[in-house]
Amino acid sequence: MCGIAGILNLNSSPIQNLDCSLRIMNKLQKHRGPDGEGSWTHREKFLGLSHVRLSVIDLNTGQQPMVSDNKNVISYNGEIYNFKELRKQIGESKFSTTSDTEVILKAYERWGDDCISKFRGMFAFALWDENKSSLFCARDRFGIKPFYYTVVNEVFYCASEIKALLPFVEQIDTDIDSLNDYLTFQFTLGDKTLFKGIKKLEPGHMLTIKNGQISVQKYWEVYYELDFGHTESFFVERVKELMDESISLHMRSDVPVGAYVSGGRDSSIVAALATKVERTDFKAFTGKFSFGKGYDESNYARDLANQYSIDLHELDIQSGDFVSSIGKVIYHLDEPVAGPGSFPQYEISGLASQHRKVVLGGQGGDEIFGGYARYLIAYFEQCIKGAIDGTLKNGNFVVTYESIISNLETLKQYKPLLKQFWSHGLFETIDRRYFNLVNRAPSLKREINWDSLGDSSTFDRFLKIFLGKNVGHESYFDLMTHFDFKTLLPALLQVEDRMSMAHGLESRVPFLDHQLVELAATIPADIKFKNGELKRLLVRAFDPVLPNSITSRKDKMGFPVPLNEWMKSELKDFVCGIFETGRDIGRTFFHSDVILDNLSKEGKFSRKIWGLLSLEIWMQQFHDKAIEYKQYLK
Repeated sequence: MCGIAGILNLNSSPIQNLDCSLRIMNKLQKHRGPDGEGSWTHREKFLGLSHVRLSVIDLNTGQQPMVSDNKNVISYNGEIYNFKELRKQIGESKFSTTSDTEVILKAYERWGDDCISKFRGMFAFALWDENKSSLFCARDRFGIKPFYYTVVNEVFYCASEIKALLPFVEQIDTDIDSLNDYLTFQFTLGDKTLFKGIKKLEPGHMLTIKNGQISVQKYWEVYYELDFGHTESFFVERVKELMDESISLHMRSDVPVGAYVSGGRDSSIVAALATKVERTDFKAFTGKFSFGKGYDESNYARDLANQYSIDLHELDIQSGDFVSSIGKVIYHLDEPVAGPGSFPQYEISGLASQHRKVVLGGQGGDEIFGGYARYLIAYFEQCIKGAIDGTLKNGNFVVTYESIISNLETLKQYKPLLKQFWSHGLFETIDRRYFNLVNRAPSLKREINWDSLGDSSTFDRFLKIFLGKNVGHESYFDLMTHFDFKTLLPALLQVEDRMSMAHGLESRVPFLDHQLVELAATIPADIKFKNGELKRLLVRAFDPVLPNSITSRKDKMGFPVPLNEWMKSELKDFVCGIFETGRDIGRTFFHSDVILDNLSKEGKFSRKIWGLLSLEIWMQQFHDKAIEYKQYLK
């Protein structure tokens, strides 16, 4: 795993201080590649690529940027898991290294832009085609690996992390639409970031620059074309086959591979299957908060470790760790996203990096197979509405109120969310109801100066994704999981990438193999969500390989952080001090006094404090230090 960067003058004129600028970008991303670095500049000095390397495959001859025989050049971050099969297809004699980097170069030489359709893996790269005088960039189908870019004074800059672009932007400003998105969802939509003028290449997209023109195109989409011709048993067997295959591919490495184990079903499945490939000395990593039963899943992780003879390393995370790490967490994230799970993941990644260079994680299972409790909440409302209207038997309902009752125990800890969700808009259209279910903005009415944010079409941006042309609008379940797959999952993958790479650790996510995802999208909702059972297919396929303590769980924790509990005791002064700093500076968007007055009033699992705190630290880390990034150029 690595960090990539590139600079291209769109008018093809030489770039002053090109070598120095590439070194600056490498320096700001050095944590991504502690094993080496390099840069390449075009002989006419209008283009340069740079790279910092974490050595995982082809430890001796995989240095980058890599130049091919025909003078094409690539800077690449990721893993092409089927690189061995592609080598054979292209011809072994054509290769001089054993790296997957060279496979991309040779695949591009043979298939052109279409080479990305051949890749199974996670990737982001910039490839200069010398013959066409064009730059070809691409990001993997799910956004596992990052790619950011900006244009300043006709010069195109790209990098794995936003911070590597900041020395070159004219000034660091907040993008207002993205801020509205963040306050609504705790992530941003589309290709925008919280930094005005800096974009992300979206998952499944490629970017081409030729004759000074930038073109962005989608090359992959998941289509929910439902397969009613096969039974549940068929899909269970196919999921098992494809997951076994994905695990086998994800275990390819020239260094040992370990795993994160949270105690939940997804990470436990990944670790259990991985032990079939790595039968000895398999290490796994978990964390806990010693703050009561609701914050500690380590006993489930230990049960899995005992069943499979896994060498489990545990970390007890304390409030003092939050004080020492939260600034680093936000710095490495570039922009805050997706809830407080980034903090414990940062801590556990630090532990894992002491023992392994590569770890497997369970991201993707919830979005692909339907694991979030809010899906059950949404269907519970629909069942009540259908019962009242007398329409439950018309064939449009995946579940009935009779069948869903036995699964409602899962919602026990979600009573506050249910209360808020049903407080307004009951029985509205499903698009508006799901927006209300994921919308966090109403809880921030007093804390945010909404007038300063202007008119924003956040709901319109939501609707464009929720009612995408690739998903059938007759299935509420598919609409919900599709929206989360397109928005929440990339945000979680940003956390996955950034928290691991902060420690020079590569994280791999076997659920996100495109063949498995494409299969899951064809499975009808009345199989995936029968009787309101969350992740029904995974339960049927893999519960036999898991300890009973995990398969019988009714509580879905998702690694909760006791931030709101700490706020009432040992972290109160620390958190108040952060917000007081923002108040003294005079934040335009915040009503800081309101925030400070309400810090100790939040519920146990409310994410309001986390969202506001992350935003304030982000402003301190980047906006308030804007001059420090400019000093890199001096």
